Amino acid sequence: MSWAGHVARTRERRSVPRVLMGKPEGKRPLGRPRRRWEDDIKVVRQEARCEGMDWIDLAQDKERWRVLVNAVMNIRVP
Repeated sequence: MSWAGHVARTRERRSVPRVLMGKPEGKRPLGRPRRRWEDDIKVVRQEARCEGMDWIDLAQDKERWRVLVNAVMNIRVP
């Protein structure tokens, strides 16, 4: 989660955000769509009950993102 915030704050011309947020071209294989990394972030935000805004916009504010990451870590660690 903390790495996702770092990536969301980087410039779009760098390769990591383009890979993370890009849309693949071409045909997809048959069957269930593969789970994306962004889907996991959405699930974690639902568990932390923090679903109000887009996670990329939320990551721009480091303090609010840090609160979310700490909340997620408290939920996941017994």
